[in-house]
Amino acid sequence: MSMWKNLVALMRGTAHETGQSIVDAKALTILDQQIRDAGAAQAKARDDLATLTAKRRMIEKELEALTSQRGKYEASARAAMQRGDMDLAREVAQRLATIESEQAAKTPQIADMRAAEDRIRGIIKTGDGKIDALRRDVDVVRANESVQKAQAAVASSYGGTVSSLGSAADSLARLKERQAVRDEKFRASAELEDMRTGADLDAKLAAAGLLPGASSADDILARLSAPQGEPARLGDATRDGGTIRRD
Repeated sequence: MSMWKNLVALMRGTAHETGQSIVDAKALTILDQQIRDAGAAQAKARDDLATLTAKRRMIEKELEALTSQRGKYEASARAAMQRGDMDLAREVAQRLATIESEQAAKTPQIADMRAAEDRIRGIIKTGDGKIDALRRDVDVVRANESVQKAQAAVASSYGGTVSSLGSAADSLARLKERQAVRDEKFRASAELEDMRTGADLDAKLAAAGLLPGASSADDILARLSAPQGEPARLGDATRDGGTIRRD
């Protein structure tokens, strides 16, 4: 039984979290709709206020008409009394009583309607202020949301670019390493080939002027220092380690 209660609680909690996440994800959409609903209610309140004001003005006009009639009938009743026509005066007085009764009923109605209009105007004003404030808040939140999405996109792009640059740098380092190894292999192969063919030894002998048919720097200097018309005789000189000694 306890396990079943826990499962039910888990399902209810999961449903609540899911519903809350949906509400949070669509918060701006919900707020926009609530603002539209509130705006519609405000429009209805303004329409009701206009209707109430129109009715109150109609009653005020009726009251003005009754006041005018009262003045007229009062004058008529006085004239009838002055002429001694009491029956007519009484009939006019009855009409005046009806008019005064209607005036007594309409006067507080007008006062009540004016008070209701003032209350409704206050409610509408308060509602407009709240809606305007909510609209501003929604605009700020929507702007922040757009900025944060742009920042997230830039950050994601920058992160990808940095990662790509890092990968490219690693690839370049590996390429340089392969090229260096390849150069060393080329040099080692050339050295091994020279050793196999004796080219390295010939190069050393040529540099020392000991290779037949090759002239060292000392040979060239000896030739240039000999008198013109008398070529230097290399056979008269002995070489020791590449240095010429004259007898």
